[in-house]
Amino acid sequence: MPHPPELYVGLMSGTSLDGIDAVLVDLGRPEPVQLAKHYLPFGDALRNALLALHQPSHNELHQAQLVANQLALLYAAAVDALLATANLPNVKIKALGCHGQTIRHCPEHGYTLQIGNAALLAELTGITVVSDFRSGDIAAGGHGAPLVPAFHDKVMRHPGIHRVIVNIGGISNLTSLPPNASTSGFDCGPGNLLMDAWCMQHLGKPYDDNGAWAASGKELPALLEKLLSEPFFSQPPPRSSGRDLFNLSWLHDNLKGNEAAEDVQATLLELTCRAIAQSIQHYCFGAKEIYLCGGGAHNQTLHKRIASLLPECSVRTTDALGVDGDYLEATAFAWLAQQNLQGKPANLPLVTGAKHPCILGAVYRHS
Repeated sequence: MPHPPELYVGLMSGTSLDGIDAVLVDLGRPEPVQLAKHYLPFGDALRNALLALHQPSHNELHQAQLVANQLALLYAAAVDALLATANLPNVKIKALGCHGQTIRHCPEHGYTLQIGNAALLAELTGITVVSDFRSGDIAAGGHGAPLVPAFHDKVMRHPGIHRVIVNIGGISNLTSLPPNASTSGFDCGPGNLLMDAWCMQHLGKPYDDNGAWAASGKELPALLEKLLSEPFFSQPPPRSSGRDLFNLSWLHDNLKGNEAAEDVQATLLELTCRAIAQSIQHYCFGAKEIYLCGGGAHNQTLHKRIASLLPECSVRTTDALGVDGDYLEATAFAWLAQQNLQGKPANLPLVTGAKHPCILGAVYRHS
């Protein structure tokens, strides 16, 4: 008998601060099926306001709440456009999984903060919202991140091939899926965020299209060595990071000041690739297939360099598996919402370091 549809919406806005990925997913089948998708870019004003919230400033609590309300309005607009694309009313949607926008991630201090006013989002959409997925894991002693490996474990395993899924967003993270062994995963280091910030500062562009600017420069070995000496890179998993550590201030602290801008960009691309490759070499022994997803998967210069650093592996995008890598994380948060409503744990303690499995997320029901 066919499975009745069980429709969820997933929303993701990540560390890259580029915009909102919205996806409609049928989770009533053995494998999740994407039915519709929509992308809503952030404007410059909102992007700048979010960047400002990563640093202490005057009246920042008030500003954070105002920005959270703006995000809720944008999330709701993305959901409306998504459902219009699918020609579906909101009453057909079981729940909406919304990651929210991270503005602080400090598991070492026992907290993480994602904003987005989930109560307002439920009011605006008329759909039950599940959000704040990380806090339960952190309360249990974990990092609260990465959370997507549990979803990768469900949908991307191969019974006989060791696969590694690498998400290259603002931060890069990986999921190791060895046959007949437990799934593991952790943050590797900067993904696109340093390259994007440097590109914006020097070219006025939000990203380096296909890594062309980086390809025009040359790697600076002394700078790369200095960047890789950051203690994060030698920290064993579980580990997670974000803009709290990797930002332009961190980069400038490591520069002499006389470097050519394109050479710094080339070095930042190499930093991202080395962080990913070394993570796989050290912690994913025996991996044969690497699948890239996230915005960085479109950067051919980045893709080719990762492949050259890992000659023993095939390196492709998740599209080769029939999985749209641009909406993989949004789909994962739809699934995390379903896990919450079904009362099922959704973290992997081996990944996050939590003491035990946890039901993740807080629920805001529309009355």
